Amino acid sequence: MISEDILAQEFMRVVTHYYPKVGESLDGCYVKVISSYWGRPPKRLRYIGIYCSEKMMPHVQTHKEILRELAENMGLVQVVFLNATRLLRDPMSNVKRIHPRLWLDLHWLTT
Repeated sequence: MISEDILAQEFMRVVTHYYPKVGESLDGCYVKVISSYWGRPPKRLRYIGIYCSEKMMPHVQTHKEILRELAENMGLVQVVFLNATRLLRDPMSNVKRIHPRLWLDLHWLTT
């Protein structure tokens, strides 16, 4: 099985190679492969999570069809857009405790 980090890098490589303008819009975002388990017996589902600042979100979402098609061609379930600004401001978020590296990267992204 390919690791999530390698899969995310490959996704970004494909995006920037075939769709350079879309790749430019993702330069200000954090792209991560997220795994979840669903069903009985649990089946692993992997999808692309694109964390963007509130300002960048509308620009990135204009390319959602291209991004979803690429993700499906790579065997990923879906592309999900996450507002990093809102996630960092959420008092109930446990990202800082569970994923401190991601939390720091999102802070850098939103400034």
